[in-house]
Amino acid sequence: MTTEIIINLVILATVVFLFIKEYFPVDVVALITIGVLIVSGLITPEEGVAGFSNTATVTVAAMFIISASLFKTGALVKVTEGLTRIFLFNFWLGIILLMISVGLISAFINNTPVVAIFIPIIISLAAKTGRSATKILMPLSFASMLGGVCTLIGTSTNILVSEVSRQHGATEFGMFDMTPLGLIFFGVGFFYMLFVGIHLIPDRKTDSELTEKFGLGDYLTEIVLTEKAPSVGKTISKSPLVKKLDIDILELRRNGVKYDNPHREMELQANDVLKVKCNVESIKKIKEREGVYFKSDIQLRDKDIESDNIVLVEGVIAPNSPFIGKTLKEMNYRNKYHSTVLAIRHKGQLTKDKVATSRLYAGDTLLIEVAKEHLPLLKNLNLGTNSPFLLISEVGLPEYRKEKMPFAIIIILGIILTASLNIAPIMVAALIGSILLIVTGCIKTNEVYNAINWQIIFLLAGTLSLGVAMQKTGTALFLSELIVFAVGALGPVALISAFYLLTSILTEMMSNNASAILLAPIAYATAASLGLDPKPFFMAIAFAASASFMTPIGYQTNTMIYGAGNYRFADFVKVGTPLNIIFWILATLLIPYFYPF
Repeated sequence: MTTEIIINLVILATVVFLFIKEYFPVDVVALITIGVLIVSGLITPEEGVAGFSNTATVTVAAMFIISASLFKTGALVKVTEGLTRIFLFNFWLGIILLMISVGLISAFINNTPVVAIFIPIIISLAAKTGRSATKILMPLSFASMLGGVCTLIGTSTNILVSEVSRQHGATEFGMFDMTPLGLIFFGVGFFYMLFVGIHLIPDRKTDSELTEKFGLGDYLTEIVLTEKAPSVGKTISKSPLVKKLDIDILELRRNGVKYDNPHREMELQANDVLKVKCNVESIKKIKEREGVYFKSDIQLRDKDIESDNIVLVEGVIAPNSPFIGKTLKEMNYRNKYHSTVLAIRHKGQLTKDKVATSRLYAGDTLLIEVAKEHLPLLKNLNLGTNSPFLLISEVGLPEYRKEKMPFAIIIILGIILTASLNIAPIMVAALIGSILLIVTGCIKTNEVYNAINWQIIFLLAGTLSLGVAMQKTGTALFLSELIVFAVGALGPVALISAFYLLTSILTEMMSNNASAILLAPIAYATAASLGLDPKPFFMAIAFAASASFMTPIGYQTNTMIYGAGNYRFADFVKVGTPLNIIFWILATLLIPYFYPF
């Protein structure tokens, strides 16, 4: 073992640890990795930044633009409208068509926007039909993943593994190379969910009122300031009510005039009526000293909070949200988004005090109070790949460019046909298609930047550099020799099984793209050392990295439904573990058949 291998192994172990623990965002870890690899001399500066111009990185960026264009023209809305009518007619027929439709769509566009648009529709349907949203949202997420393994462009992971294959001199994946086994996976997953999975999902219905769902009955009330109140004559930000009690003033009524979400520099006056979110018991203990009294002992409910100008909505922190790891206070949330977060649900636990200073994580659900005039701002956030959160309440759909829908559909079909018939490489087809979508007005230039998931782009660039270092220093060969020593005596099929299982386990703990890029060079070195075709090894990694069902953090769509469906971590373990095992067995038996050594 050389010094370079030792250094590379230390860097590799550190990167995996940071990906799993999530002390830093994955894109930051990727950038740190590039810097460390260059400083250590394992790769050159040119090799360090080469990942940004890699064909896989460019293709993935283009696919984000393509997916966003289809979303912004409202093409997916037509599907949701039809499914809504079917669900109202028959629940099980709705489930069947939902999984088939989502799987088909996800085979050709990024599944994140697909799931994003379906979540509020499904929650609304659940309320109308008296069904539990938990019974529908998990099949939705799983169907999007199952569809993603059916084609090259189904997920960014497939494109990434195909590029690694090309870099090592092996054959790139064709558009439909993954389709034969992908369809089997989809069929098995479909019937598993229909006959087993849905029945394992708890029928966990949520309260009809958001104030009940978030346990805020005792946290929303109205108080009146007396002349003796120390807060009188002070601005809201400097008043003892805010500074000492850490309450949020949601509304101020003065002389018949109502101020929604009053500015923090507004001066308080005697007889002001304040609608506040707070710990009522704490206020009761010091209300005499603070010179306030309760206007009513009646707890406020949705109908009391909502008015002609105010509504309550729910939002789920998106997997790539800039809010992750930060607090609402740090993000200047109230001023930037003109709304107030009343409570946060994190892994089933409610945060009602110190909401502004609580760290946010992917999958957290927010209860938001917003004036109707500012609601379009929140609704349009759903259209961005890097949106801070996704609205999951029924608050109406964003504005779409429906007149551009035919252009988007024709261009996307052209991209698929061009790549499928080998008229042009997938990168060229996707790049030209993206340009045409911009030129035809399906997506605006400023929206392009928001459509691209830059976290994934930086992650790909950083991990590709790590892959180069592993190959260049001999680390990949060293690790492959260890795997061959442990499993090789059982034959190549056992090696395929081992790589699938290892990728599957890693993917449940960290990014699927990171798992794939870390293991792909090792898989190639293993195949090369045994004189085998590397394609079945690459296929094992691609399928395993995109079939992550066991945890809510293993795949981004699972994270999106986690809070929205009021799931618990154990729900994914219960439903997803058998499916992971089934796919592991299928991959072990069928990959050598469809992709011979």
